[in-house]
Amino acid sequence: MPEPESMDAHDLLALDRQHVWHPYGPMPGTDDPLVIESAAGVRLRTAEPVQGHTELVDGMSSWWSAIHGYNHPVLNEAARGQLDRMSHVMFGGLTHEPAVRLAKRLADLAPGDLEHVFLCDSGSVSVEVAAKMCLQYWRSLGRPAKQRLLTWRGGYHGDTWQPMSVCDPDGGMHDLWSGVLPRQVFADEPPAGFDAPLDEAYADHLRELIGRHAEELAAVIVEPVVQGAGGMRFHSPAYLKVLREACDAHDVLLVLDEIATGFGRTGELFAAGHAGVVPDVMCVGKALTGGYLTMAATLCTPRVADGISRGEVPVLAHGPTFMANPLAAAVAGASLDVLLQQDWRQEIKRIEAGLRDGLERARTIPGVRDVRVLGAIGVVQLDHPIDMTAATRAAVGEGVWLRPFRDLIYTMPPYITGDEDIARICAAVCAAAREG
Repeated sequence: MPEPESMDAHDLLALDRQHVWHPYGPMPGTDDPLVIESAAGVRLRTAEPVQGHTELVDGMSSWWSAIHGYNHPVLNEAARGQLDRMSHVMFGGLTHEPAVRLAKRLADLAPGDLEHVFLCDSGSVSVEVAAKMCLQYWRSLGRPAKQRLLTWRGGYHGDTWQPMSVCDPDGGMHDLWSGVLPRQVFADEPPAGFDAPLDEAYADHLRELIGRHAEELAAVIVEPVVQGAGGMRFHSPAYLKVLREACDAHDVLLVLDEIATGFGRTGELFAAGHAGVVPDVMCVGKALTGGYLTMAATLCTPRVADGISRGEVPVLAHGPTFMANPLAAAVAGASLDVLLQQDWRQEIKRIEAGLRDGLERARTIPGVRDVRVLGAIGVVQLDHPIDMTAATRAAVGEGVWLRPFRDLIYTMPPYITGDEDIARICAAVCAAAREG
C-alpha cells in the first residue's frame, strides 16, 4: 500500500484549524500550533524553521510523560516486538503476559501493600476508578453515607467528572461546572515550601475538617508534595503524615494522586516516599509508558479490594475497552527497565542542581514573585498573568519548547537532558519570564 502523500505545513495547519480541537483551546483555533514532524532524544524537529530553529529542546517531557526522551531504542524495540505478537486483546475474560508482568512490577515498586492493580487508559480515568473504589468500599460495608471526598485547594486531578470535582473549585479550570459537579469538602491550600516546617495550625485545620466530616467522607485525595497543573506548588511531606493519621483515626481512606509525581520526578520513586506514607489507593500515569502510549493504573491495598468483594455487588464495575492494552503494557515494562537500570536518583539530583543554578537569575527579573525547584521540576512564578503567546515565542527564540500557563513558567525536562540543554532551558524560562 503506497504511503500517503505528506502535506506541507501550510496545508496541514489549514486543515488543523478547520477540524482539530486542541486541548484548552477554542474551535476554530485562534493560534497556530507548531508542526512537529519528528522527535529524538530531547529534541522536537519542526516541519519548518521557527525563529531560525528547526529543532527545539523539549522542556516539558510532553506534559511530563517522556522521561526518557523520544525515539528511545529500548522502548522502540519493546513496541515492535509486542506489535508482532498482538497490539490489543480485550481484558474481559482474557489476560496476557505484558499486563501481568506490569501489574506485578508496579505492586513490587509501590509503597507498602498496594498489591492490587487496575490498569486503565489515562490518569483522569485512574482517579475516576480510585473514587469509585472508595465509594463502593463503604457501600459494601453498609455505610453508603460515606460518599464525599475531601481534598485541599490548589489541586488538579483531571478533566473527567469525579476528578473535576476535586480540582480547585475557584481558581482552577473547572469552576464553570460549580453547582453541577458533586459537592466535595475542601481544606485550605497547604502552606507553601517543600522544606518549610510543619504549620501546626494548618495540621489542626486538616484534622478538624476530617473529623467533622468523617461520617460522610469516603476518602481524602491529594497530590503528594507537588500540586501540578493547579499551580505547581510544593508543600512539606509532613502534611501527608497528618492526613494518614487523621484518616486512620476517623475511618477514612487515603488516596494519593501520583500521576505527575510518580517514577522519580521529585527525587523519590513516588512522592509519598518523602514522608514514608502508604495510601490505601494510589494513582499513577503520565511517565508510566515513557510518553509512548496512554496508560495509567490505580493500585489499592487488600483492605480495599476485600471490602468491595464482600458487598452486594462484589465486583468493581469498570472496564475500559483498551484496559491493559498489551502494546502499552509492554512499553511500560520497558520504560520501567530503562528507569531502574540506571542511577536515576543521581540523574534527578544533577538536573535539580542545574535548574537551581540556571533559574536563580530569574529572581532579579521584574515581575517575578517566586522561583522554586524540586527534583526535575523548575518553576518561575510571576506576580501577574502571563502573556502566553509572548512567553512561548521568547522560549522558542532560545530554541526551547515550554508551555506556560496562568502566572507560571515551568519546566519538567526528560531525565536524559544534558547539562548544556538544562542551561538552555533555564535561559528560555528566564527569557519567557521577561517577555511574559
